[in-house]
Amino acid sequence: MNEKIIFTGITIVILLASSIAGCKGIQSETTNLAAPTNSETAAGTSSLSTASILPTATLQQLSPTHDLTAYAFPDSIDPAKQYLFYLHGKIIEDQGIPAISPDYGEYEYEAILEKLSGYGLIVISEQRPKNTDGVAYARKVTEQVKALLNAGVPAKNITVAGASKGAGITVYVSHFLENEEINFVIMAICHPDNVAEFKRDQIFLFGNVLSIYDSADELAGSCQELFSFSEGKGIARYDEVVLNVGTGHGILYQPLDEWMTPLIQWAYK
Repeated sequence: MNEKIIFTGITIVILLASSIAGCKGIQSETTNLAAPTNSETAAGTSSLSTASILPTATLQQLSPTHDLTAYAFPDSIDPAKQYLFYLHGKIIEDQGIPAISPDYGEYEYEAILEKLSGYGLIVISEQRPKNTDGVAYARKVTEQVKALLNAGVPAKNITVAGASKGAGITVYVSHFLENEEINFVIMAICHPDNVAEFKRDQIFLFGNVLSIYDSADELAGSCQELFSFSEGKGIARYDEVVLNVGTGHGILYQPLDEWMTPLIQWAYK
């Protein structure tokens, strides 16, 4: 199966013995942008009010959960600060924390957040519930960004960054906001099938967009086609960093300087 980011329609049963033979690891992060079914909405995993800007406290959470309250959307907004949204990969939805891939090891979610916070940014992130509807979640993040803007935070002081499925969500946040000054970082999302789906659905990038992926990643590639598709529609500054770490999609699993340094530099440009 190609790894395209599936936002809806996948049910993954997580066994406590996660090392079973035939585990597909990140291949569970594939893509279907169809609307949620009635049964998904009823289960509370896909229905999401666009007016909600607070963490998803009412949605069913995975077990185990860790205390991520330090990264919740802030109660008090300081317009002088720099804000960074970090949207994790789908394996965190599937397994909770810790999440361990047989191919890439542990997704060091908390270590990533801690390191990002060390750069003087207010980091906003939460553990998404299992089978989160990515488009609906993008609308939620969009409302959170609008709340920052309404509180006086300059658009250039806001960055939305996502990894794998989180990057797919970030593409939609960029599209929904239609703001040419906000910064976006999309990591390991532009598999040709994903790009074709964005183009089919007329999803254009807006703002300042940086793409990052590893040259050995078989699940993602260049976003140049999506950049070209978005030209003249609202995309402003854009660039792409191709890493040669050699671990492919595995770069997303650790707080590596190779991807974190260009992300931080992009946020502060």
